[in-house]
This record gives sequence, structure tokens and C-alpha cells, in this order.
Amino acid sequence: MKKYSKETAVGLFILVGLVCVGYMAIRLGDLSIFGNDTYILHASFSKVTGLRTGNPVDMLGLQVGKVTGLRIDQKDQRAVVTMRIRKGIRIYDDAIASIKTEGLIGDKYLDIDAGGGGELLKPGGTITETVAPVDIGDIISRFAFGSVKK
Repeated sequence: MKKYSKETAVGLFILVGLVCVGYMAIRLGDLSIFGNDTYILHASFSKVTGLRTGNPVDMLGLQVGKVTGLRIDQKDQRAVVTMRIRKGIRIYDDAIASIKTEGLIGDKYLDIDAGGGGELLKPGGTITETVAPVDIGDIISRFAFGSVKK
């Protein structure tokens, strides 16, 4: 009888461990099983240099979402960024989206000024007021070759 109680304890320990590993895989992978607490928005840019899928979306200095996709709109010749925003975060149709850099040579992130003078953007809506990223390499080359105006 004692032999079976040890085997049962080991089996339960392994089962609990597997449940914990599964939970962590879901949480770290940003998967959602029991419902989705985000909604999708798009932003249309002239260029998205350095922005990648998975980069954060910030508003007022806090992360409110993630970039989930990048594509080209052939009709308008614009780069379209798809992002997931946490539910409860209100973004208006006069919002401004800009691509910024963390630090001097850090990763890019999408920064949103939520606006407030217009209508609320519905899920799947598009932010049309955007600011393309500043190209640090271009600025350095202009400075190095003397084409920067004082």
C-alpha cells in the first residue's frame, strides 16, 4: 500500500508541473483561451522603418498593446500597421500614431496620442494621422557631410 501512495504523490506532482508549464506557455506566448481582452486597430504610415511585429504600443508612457502585423497597401502606397489594444483603452478618430525609438539606438515602438475631440474608433478602425520614424542614420550622414542647416 505504501508503494502506491508514493507513486500517486509523484504522479500528482508531475501533473501539477505540466499544468504550470502549460499555463506559463500560454501566458508568455500571449495566447488567450478563455476570451479575448483586446481589439484590433490599424494605422497607415508613409514608412515604418525599424518597426517589427511584437513591438509595444504605448500611450501616455504605458504599454497598452502590441504590433501584430505589417503590410503594404498597394492602392494607397502606404504601410499599414496592425495592432492589438487592450479593451477599455479609448482611442479617438483624431488620434496621432508615431513610431519612436527607445533611447538613442534602442528598439522602435508605436506611440499613440489618443486624441479626444472626435468619435471613438471602433474595433478594426484606422488611425490616419501618423508620424513616420526619424532616420538617425540620415541625420548623422547629413551632419557628417555638412548638409545640416544652422
